[in-house]
Amino acid sequence: MILKLDDNFITDNSLECEEGCYFLLTTQNKKFSKDAQNKNAKIIDVKECKRLLKIDEKIKIIGITGTNGKTTTAAAIYSILLDLGFKCGLCGTRGAFVNEVQIDEKSLTTQPILKTLSYLAFASKEKCEFFVMEVSSHALVQERIQGLEFAAKIFTNLTQDHLDFHKSFENYKQAKESFFTDESLKFINKDAAAIKFNVRNSFTYGLENPAYYHIKAYALEDGINALVAAKEQNYMIDSTLLGLFNLYNLLAASACVNELVKPKRADLEKAITHFGGVCGRVEKVSEGVIVDFAHTPDGIEKVLDTLKNKKLIVVFGAGGNRDKTKRPLMGGVVEHFAKIAIITSDNPRDEEPKEIMMDILKGFKDENKALLIEDRKEAIKKALELKEKDDLVVILGKGDETYQEIKGVKYDFNDKIIVKEILNQGK
Repeated sequence: MILKLDDNFITDNSLECEEGCYFLLTTQNKKFSKDAQNKNAKIIDVKECKRLLKIDEKIKIIGITGTNGKTTTAAAIYSILLDLGFKCGLCGTRGAFVNEVQIDEKSLTTQPILKTLSYLAFASKEKCEFFVMEVSSHALVQERIQGLEFAAKIFTNLTQDHLDFHKSFENYKQAKESFFTDESLKFINKDAAAIKFNVRNSFTYGLENPAYYHIKAYALEDGINALVAAKEQNYMIDSTLLGLFNLYNLLAASACVNELVKPKRADLEKAITHFGGVCGRVEKVSEGVIVDFAHTPDGIEKVLDTLKNKKLIVVFGAGGNRDKTKRPLMGGVVEHFAKIAIITSDNPRDEEPKEIMMDILKGFKDENKALLIEDRKEAIKKALELKEKDDLVVILGKGDETYQEIKGVKYDFNDKIIVKEILNQGK
């Protein structure tokens, strides 16, 4: 990409280099640095790039990593800080935002460093005091956050995902652990799979195990009501969000904000209550119809367990060119919770949808319990047709994604819009 300066520009792509321009050297592009030098580009590091972009080094960057919960936790911190009167930026799966204005579209969970620096430059112009970002395991391995100083880091949880990239769960775990070796403020989920972390400046949070930020009592009937105890300080989490997993997300977010800015208890509680959640995360799109982004065995289990008091019709698939070992595990989880399971296409990418669906089906003890409908729109239509009065249709895997990726092409596709179209046709 190219970032324009007053009389020059910065790029991280040697093909875009011209004489006298700046080439940001990163771990990902270092093999092309000679090409940039041959074009007489000036080679710079992240520190120099920050200076050229006039990035305010006082902005406190908050990073969240974990298998699930990154997006909601990041959005909650952003919302709470804005509600408390701070100026704040946010970037992650849903795009980039500064002070409630969207400045970039949805893309990678963690962008290449030059793109992230462009967000920080914008945040600096807008006088932001905080910047919240999701940090993926891919980005940690590829050093896409090199040169960034974090004021606080959060670990949400660790379950199987991305083994297509990391090759083993241990490699995946080590990637996450690499984020927590420094002495920045850290918030570690004590109820999740254990990871190694630098205990200096670390706070733990949890429900089941002893933790600095501990849930003393909670109810999940209609939203979330919980009492948080932290040493001699107590505060309430009162939210319309659903599920135990969202209680963890809000606990992590509130603990982080509480330590960073030390707000008044009443102000913190009010700001938590005002956070309405994230589009595409357990989102009600019509009466008796919910969409969610869950696309891992653990993520699916958490969502369906939250909704298990209903009779569930579950529409789901799995992404192509990704970890194949999780597919039967996803199938097994859905079989356990669903009244009716409909296996369909997700983002098949370069794989054949039918083959992905058969991989999922292997996880069913009774394969006759699953309907296989390759066309995702038809699968959703079938679920809505089969829905009886007290049933809940749960459409998993894509959340608020606006496309379906097939053979290198991204076709317009939005589960929420499809549901509304089908329901309107039936009127």
